[in-house]
Amino acid sequence: MLSQPTIYLASACLVGFCSRYDGQTRPNKACLQRLQNGIWIPFCPEQMGGLPTPRTAADLIGGDGNEVLSGKARVITRDGIDVSPQFIKGAEQTLLLAKSQQVTSIFLKSGSPSCGISGEIGVAAALLKKHGFHLTEF
Repeated sequence: MLSQPTIYLASACLVGFCSRYDGQTRPNKACLQRLQNGIWIPFCPEQMGGLPTPRTAADLIGGDGNEVLSGKARVITRDGIDVSPQFIKGAEQTLLLAKSQQVTSIFLKSGSPSCGISGEIGVAAALLKKHGFHLTEF
């Protein structure tokens, strides 16, 4: 019987895609090394939520990703636009992708209002964690 391959989701900016808010990429050698022995799918919750690249940087205001998901906090761009609906939609789309592909682990970009884990947890990270996915931050 063949064993199932390990399937990962990885923040697109960590694996070389120009998906960051500033249109840049932040490839991470440690992340890429961890992905070598499995199948990986790049994703960007902000793009999946309908935001363009490049886009104005955004910050969590009034709480973390959990509070954004419950309507108690917002994600606001640095020029004052509320992009909470796009961040929530992107988180939901990421969750659907993770579930549909039977993902083992998810590798996320640190410091992101979508993907960050340490400090204030991002919107997508909070939803994925709530659904029991193993998250690693790079």
